[in-house]
Amino acid sequence: MNLRRDVFQAIADPTRRAILLLLATQAMTAGAIASNFNTARPTVSKHLQILTECELLGQEQNGREIYYHLNAQNMKEVADFLEPFRKMWDERFNKLEAIMEKYKTKK
Repeated sequence: MNLRRDVFQAIADPTRRAILLLLATQAMTAGAIASNFNTARPTVSKHLQILTECELLGQEQNGREIYYHLNAQNMKEVADFLEPFRKMWDERFNKLEAIMEKYKTKK
């Protein structure tokens, strides 16, 4: 059975989120990525496979090495989903701040 994974399944795992953060600044090989975790390399390879299937990571071969890099464009789906929640919380915090300011001036 072939399950289709999506970006939300991919980022549900804390290790995969850590890999995304690690690759946000530079491309790395699977070995270099694995050296940052206390798990077996095949486990990290499975995480990389899932992130690649969801197209959150891209691969680029340089000689015998495969470098993984963040595909930031596909992270936009996550950002677009979260944006309404961010706006809602910003509004709530702004209202709370206004109430607190009124309370301060009354004292």
